[in-house]
Amino acid sequence: MNSSVIVFPGSNCDRDIATALTKLQFKNKMVWHKDNELPKSDLIVIPGGFSYGDYLRSGAIAAKSNILNEVIKAANSGCLILGICNGFQILIETGLLKGALLRNKDLKFISKDVYLKVTNNNNKFCKNYKKNNIIRLNIAHNEGNYFTQKDHLKELEDKELIPFKYCNKNGLINDSTNPNGSINNIAGILNNGKNILGMMPHPERMIDNLISNTDGIGLFTSILN
Repeated sequence: MNSSVIVFPGSNCDRDIATALTKLQFKNKMVWHKDNELPKSDLIVIPGGFSYGDYLRSGAIAAKSNILNEVIKAANSGCLILGICNGFQILIETGLLKGALLRNKDLKFISKDVYLKVTNNNNKFCKNYKKNNIIRLNIAHNEGNYFTQKDHLKELEDKELIPFKYCNKNGLINDSTNPNGSINNIAGILNNGKNILGMMPHPERMIDNLISNTDGIGLFTSILN
């Protein structure tokens, strides 16, 4: 399966995701933000980091990069798109995903492992997880507080477009298990076509028991299958 990782000035998780993809047998290529063409891709990843130093709004400048025009075309044609952390912010800025990512509720940068409940596995990113699985991934962000309007929130819930919610190790979902203040504990969302996933946690950091755990592998094997 062919994958492409988009690289921006300030990206600091592009090598992490490339390592994860290569380990799991993707044929991966790195694509510079100024390029005007994408290689043949079944999956395009917009990685985490701090593109352009998070000036203006997080992801705002990166969303205007040359290569994003091609990413948008690929997304609209059905290609799988995965945006992680800053990549989620960039997808919001391009309009490929709806909503906004605000400052964390405590106005502090958060870097820690969190628990997530797989609230929906009826999509190509999560089918190798069981519904209501509890997994542990890492977060590292300052603007991860997802917000959207009531009508869109209802659409996300009704159409099963929320694959992950923040919880505790027992699966409890409430304000106390919400690290950043995201509405309804949302940790990631899909578009209506379910070919675009934006998520704040980092699955690429959880692929090896030696350094963390392997809870992120299910996402990548879901895509492969």
